[in-house]
Amino acid sequence: MRGIERRDRSRPPLVMHGSHTTGSPYAPHTAEDRTAMLEAVDAETVEELFDIPAAVRFDGQFDIDARTERETRRLVRSVLGQNDDRTELLGRGHYGYYIPSLVDHLADRSEFLTSYTQYQPEISQGFLQALFEYQSLLVELTGLEIANCSIYDAATALGEAATLADRVRNTSGHRVLVPERMREERKSTLENYVAGTDLVVETYPVDDGNVDLAGLEAAVDEDVVMVYAENPTVRGTIEEQLGAIGDLAADVGAFFALGSDPIALSLLERPADVGADVVVGDASVLGLPTSYGMGLGLFATKEDYLRQVPGRLVGVSEDATDRRAFTLTLQTREQHIRRERATSNICTNQAWVALRTAIHAAVLGPSGMVNLAKRAVTRAEALAERVDDIVGVQAPVHDRRHFREFVAHVDQPASAVAEDLERLGFAVHVVGDHEIQLCVAGVPDEELDRFVEALEEVAR
Repeated sequence: MRGIERRDRSRPPLVMHGSHTTGSPYAPHTAEDRTAMLEAVDAETVEELFDIPAAVRFDGQFDIDARTERETRRLVRSVLGQNDDRTELLGRGHYGYYIPSLVDHLADRSEFLTSYTQYQPEISQGFLQALFEYQSLLVELTGLEIANCSIYDAATALGEAATLADRVRNTSGHRVLVPERMREERKSTLENYVAGTDLVVETYPVDDGNVDLAGLEAAVDEDVVMVYAENPTVRGTIEEQLGAIGDLAADVGAFFALGSDPIALSLLERPADVGADVVVGDASVLGLPTSYGMGLGLFATKEDYLRQVPGRLVGVSEDATDRRAFTLTLQTREQHIRRERATSNICTNQAWVALRTAIHAAVLGPSGMVNLAKRAVTRAEALAERVDDIVGVQAPVHDRRHFREFVAHVDQPASAVAEDLERLGFAVHVVGDHEIQLCVAGVPDEELDRFVEALEEVAR
C-alpha cells in the first residue's frame, strides 16, 4: 500500500466519462475536451475549422448504426469470413513468399512502427542503420553505386526514372520507349508522371515474350530519352538480350532503365554489367506478403546522378568520438529544399517496408536468396512440364527460360477455364482469349499437385 500511496502524482488518474475513457479508439475526446479546444482557437463549432465548398459537402446521413468496439469487431469478422478461400497462382508483379517470423518480431517493435521519418539521427541510429543495409543490399545486387531507401512502388519508380533521364540527358528528345507487353497500371502511372513534361511514352515490339531487338533498333533514334526493359518480363520469361538493349540505348545517349526485383537479381545478370543506368522494381517481394497494391519501390542508379535521386539517402559517417554514425544524407523532395530545386514530391515514408525487406534479406543471407531464386526457375518450369502433359493445354507458350511464372495455352476459352478453376478453389490470370498465366511463388507443392488435378478436370 505504501507503494501505491507514493505513486507519481504528476500523472493525472484515468478519467472515466460514463462507459468510455478518454483513451477509447472510437471516441478519443469528450464533449468537454472539444469545447475546451474550440475555445482555445476561438471557434464555436468544429465545422468552422473546415473550409469545404457547399457543392461537395456531404449533408446526408451515413445510416451506420452505432456499435460498441466488441460489436464492431464481431461484425468485421463476420464480413471477412464471407471471403472465399482460394489458392492463388496470380503473380504478374504481386508475389507472396514465406516470411520468417523474425521479420514481424523485429519490425513490429514500437520504435519502428511509430517512427515517421528519421530526422533526428541521435535517436534513430538503429533504424537508419537498417535502411543503410537495405541500400547496400540493392547496391550489391544491381552493381550500381546509389540506391534510395524510400519510394512508393515499382510504377512510381519507373516514373521517377523517366523524369531523372529527362533532367540529366543533354538532348531535345522527348520519347520514352517501353515494351508493348507490360503491366498496364505501370504504363499508366508512367504516362501520368510525364504528363506535365514534354515526354511521351511509346511502345516497341516484343517477340515470343522478350524484346524484339530489330523492332527496338528501328524505334530508337536521337529523340529517345529512355529505353525501359524488364527481366523477368511480365509474362515470366527471362530476357536474353539485355546487353544488346543497353548498347542500343547507349548508342543514342539514352538512359537504359531495367525493371526487376531483389529475388530475381540474386540469380540473373547484374544490371550494371549490361549497361543499365537505373534499376527500378518492387523490393517488397522480401518482407511483405502479397498485398495487391502496397509495395516498396526499388530505385538504384549511378553515382553520377547522386543529387538527382528522388526520395532519401541514408549515409554513414563518424561522430565526434570517432564512432560510426548514420544520418539522412540527401533529401531531394520539395518539403526539404526550395521547390524549384526539388527532384520529386515523394512524400510517403516507405522506410518501415524497407526495414522489413532488409530484415528478410538478412535472415536469408546470400545463399538463401540465391536458393530462393533458383527455386523460382525450377518450380515454374517443372509445373509447366506437368501442365503441358494435360490434354487441351500447351505450356509454356514462350520457348524460353522462365522465372516464377509462365503463360499456358488452353484449347477451351481461357475465361471459362479460369471460372471453373475458381469454383475448384484456384485463382489464375486470364491474359488472352486462350491464355492463362500461372505463378508458383508462395504456393506449396501440395497445392500445385491439387491445381494440376483441377486443371486436368476443367481443360478438356
